[in-house]
Amino acid sequence: MPHLVYILLGSNQGNLAQQLENACLDIENEIGNIEDKSSYYQTAAWGNTQQDAFLNQVISVRTELNPKAILEKLLAIEAKMGRQRITKWEPRILDLDILFYDKLLLDETDLIIPHPHIQDRMFTLAPLVEIAANFIHPHLHLSMEALLEICPDPLMVEKMGGN
Repeated sequence: MPHLVYILLGSNQGNLAQQLENACLDIENEIGNIEDKSSYYQTAAWGNTQQDAFLNQVISVRTELNPKAILEKLLAIEAKMGRQRITKWEPRILDLDILFYDKLLLDETDLIIPHPHIQDRMFTLAPLVEIAANFIHPHLHLSMEALLEICPDPLMVEKMGGN
């Protein structure tokens, strides 16, 4: 039975919308069918704030792959598009994060699902609410909409349209 996976896409280098569009094509070819896409959201950089704003989007994907295989494919897509991992929260051509994999709770050294910072980041919650407002966080037991309402992140997130 296919699994439902939510993935966060982000870029703050180059043609941002094109980077996200290319990533979606690769995800569809390598991981599974994209069922839904949020609009694009322009967001201030989080963590290292001394860099250009990001364009973010959340997609939902139906896949037969397990979480580790998805992570490997996402890392390969990032590398193919030119991502180099040098320092944490650096500017990047592409950033792909698994947010949820069904209702799975996974805590391993190289992969934590749900993503541990969903509830802390407006740039994740705003697009997630657009396509999965009623999805219940399997660890926090709150909907994405409820998490957005109590999110402590003060950074600006602006819906840009397009997807």
